[in-house]
Amino acid sequence: MRVRIIFNLKNKGASVPFHHQYLLAQLIKGIILRGGNQDYINFPHYNFSAIKGQTKISRNGLHYFSSKVTLVFSSPSKAFNDYFLNNLFELPKIDIGNLILTPEYVEKEHVPEFSDQCKFICISPLVLKTPSFDSEESKKFISPEDDQFSDLLYESLMARMEKYGKYTPEQIESFYKFQLVPDKDYLKKIREKQKKFARIYPVYDQDVKFEIRGYTLPFTLYADPLVQEFVFTGGLGIFTHKGFGMVDLANVDPAMRAESYELTKTGIKQKHSDLS
Repeated sequence: MRVRIIFNLKNKGASVPFHHQYLLAQLIKGIILRGGNQDYINFPHYNFSAIKGQTKISRNGLHYFSSKVTLVFSSPSKAFNDYFLNNLFELPKIDIGNLILTPEYVEKEHVPEFSDQCKFICISPLVLKTPSFDSEESKKFISPEDDQFSDLLYESLMARMEKYGKYTPEQIESFYKFQLVPDKDYLKKIREKQKKFARIYPVYDQDVKFEIRGYTLPFTLYADPLVQEFVFTGGLGIFTHKGFGMVDLANVDPAMRAESYELTKTGIKQKHSDLS
């Protein structure tokens, strides 16, 4: 289930670093721990975007000038989503970088119909390899047009789907058809303009800072519809629970896919919306 969490921004013009996923990961982990549910203390099956809003760029990072900002949060588990949201909305305010935010309401994204061929865009970078303390392997560039790129994403995805525990061994075995094909026109334009679609990002794991390479590009994924749905709700690649690998369907208007969402627990404002 994917939701959009809308916050009021109390101090317009405040900033966060360009890549602030690690700040969000720390916040989200703290909220999960605050809830005290032992089943979710080490639960890794969730994903989230960067903070979305009207921004301007400076040397200090991204400055937000809209009165409201949005965070997309997603998990294949509705129970975990509700657990996280209930604990988030118990907080009167949260600080992310220099931003002072208060949670206001939640919208739920409709789950689209998935086929065995879906075109995605990256909301946050795809990470292919888990870093280690004494190796630079996770920072090496791998061309998205190389079969290894798709193979590494497939291996990590199958491991996560198996660990999630909602798919039978027979289903996991049936998911062998998998191929990620990058948008060649996009790659050509990026190269012609001498821009980058692959960068080095910081990530913290077990209180240790690592550097990893992340890729942001549109692609077509050929896979079973159940695999497509898991990618949509749980992300793709390594460190999805740290804000990497969130994707969205290409050529779809996000505004047409949301409706107000009411949790079972009281205390959350609802948005009066005509969206359906």
